[in-house]
Amino acid sequence: MQQTDALLDRFLAGLAPASPLAVWAHGSLAAGDYVEGRSDLDLIAVLPQPPGPGAVWRVAVLHNRLRAEPLAGGLHCTYLSPDTADDAGRRHLTWAHERLLRRPVTPVTRAELHTSGRVLHGGRPADVLPPVPDGELAAFVLRDQRDYWRPYVDRADLWTRDVWVDLGMLTHARAAVTLREGRLISKREALDVLPGLGAPEEVVEDIRARRYGGPVTADAAWPLRRAALVRGYLGPAIDALAAGS
Repeated sequence: MQQTDALLDRFLAGLAPASPLAVWAHGSLAAGDYVEGRSDLDLIAVLPQPPGPGAVWRVAVLHNRLRAEPLAGGLHCTYLSPDTADDAGRRHLTWAHERLLRRPVTPVTRAELHTSGRVLHGGRPADVLPPVPDGELAAFVLRDQRDYWRPYVDRADLWTRDVWVDLGMLTHARAAVTLREGRLISKREALDVLPGLGAPEEVVEDIRARRYGGPVTADAAWPLRRAALVRGYLGPAIDALAAGS
């Protein structure tokens, strides 16, 4: 965690002139599932007011100055203000994938912040963000599975890539638990849930080995076979999830 802590310290120091009211971590870092060098750093910064053109420029400068730092490519931060935080549909200034964009803070992220958000600076998430109604969280999770992930299952070219396998499988397991039990689970917990959902054991162990250490197959044919296993599982699993909700 030495490089992670150093990067966070530099980020917070660089953001200090903007007088942030709070900075929170969510995702793996907050859930205790963080693997340095593999997991992203998912942050939310609360600024005193919505960033105007000058503030947007300063945010871009800050992140560009951090580009050369170890792990900086995985540092993502969305910028809220107290006046805009309660609008779940609003698109907020965000630095992600090494560029500026605008995107909403999803119900999943909001719920994570309330249940496991890690305060890096300032006030707590509950002081700024309203709670997420159970129905809103469930509706978002179902829509994400049905409308986002299900069409991509048909894109065979994507599923030889580790990132699609990992996110597709783990997001499905997390969604299934949220819809069934109304709670959020970590990616590590999702790996334990997947076998009980009928996921291929070979794929589950492949993800576990690559994320947390262990023997990884060097078989050149494995990515194609794994892709077929994942698509053969995920398509019907998402369809069943949507039909049962």
